[in-house]
Amino acid sequence: MEQLPERRTGDSSLRLATDEPLPLVLEAAGPNARFAYEEFLSELAENSLIAYRRALFRFFAHLEDQGLELRDVGPKHVRSYIQGLQATIRTKRGEEPRTKPASKPTKKLHLAALRHFFDKAVQRHAMLLNPALSVRGPKHSVTTGKTKGLGLRQARKLLKSIDVTTPIGLRDRAIIATLLYTAARRGAVAKLRRKDFHTDGRQHYFEFDEKGGKQRTIPCREDLERYMNAYLEVAPPMQPDDPVFRTARGRNQELADGGITGDDVLRMFKRRLKAAGLPTTFSCHSCRKATATNLLEQGVELADVQNFLGHADPRTTKLYDAREMTVTRNLVERIGI
Repeated sequence: MEQLPERRTGDSSLRLATDEPLPLVLEAAGPNARFAYEEFLSELAENSLIAYRRALFRFFAHLEDQGLELRDVGPKHVRSYIQGLQATIRTKRGEEPRTKPASKPTKKLHLAALRHFFDKAVQRHAMLLNPALSVRGPKHSVTTGKTKGLGLRQARKLLKSIDVTTPIGLRDRAIIATLLYTAARRGAVAKLRRKDFHTDGRQHYFEFDEKGGKQRTIPCREDLERYMNAYLEVAPPMQPDDPVFRTARGRNQELADGGITGDDVLRMFKRRLKAAGLPTTFSCHSCRKATATNLLEQGVELADVQNFLGHADPRTTKLYDAREMTVTRNLVERIGI
């Protein structure tokens, strides 16, 4: 199966990738199927592109192994494929790779990718019917998210632990404070341009380009504004379309001209956690969960927190609420056995 290229921020070559070889099954299906595939990729949000494309390539490889053409695929083939989906277990170097049944969320993701692609194939007359439409995915319901939320003291400790006598320290404090005080995702923070941090003369604002093409305007609180201005004073001169947060130049604590990526933000966050003596099991998303939980603890309405986080469904917002976990833990401690 074809190896996917490493994603780079803003890399449009991953959108259609017209110069790469297509899977044999898709190539043999004719121009309508190829057009449906390209259209399918072009309409995906950036965060879904890699996962859905990988899922499709894996399914196409499965069809080749089974000797099936695209037009031969029916619900039974999709159902059998989803039920038998395997995930690779990470092993030590030199050991043979092992597999295990894929998790329910993984199976649901693959099924969603197939449904959307076959919808396009039907629209472009490459298929008569969508064979994945009648296939039911595994039932998977969660009441709390897997992401660990930073505690209030931990978040404050993390911010205070940063040495802000260097440009890199000022940058990292501004990034982490932005994660905490805007609840933005690391990818959206990394994509910020100079023009996206602006003022109307009274208040500063952030303009975030979030996943799914959503645009979010978040007011900048006073302390975060100070952190941002302190960083911008030592950052290289910027034009409106230049990235706000710059990469480091070597190990000399200076800022370069290039912009950071979401992965850069995550690596920096892990380094800062370790330096602060905090568990490195936390992630950038832990800031998002900590912010949501803190607002809910203060009695902010769920609908307001949902709007702040940019969630379409309040059930998603509830997954960020760590209060139930705390209540359960307190209850367990009271057992008098």
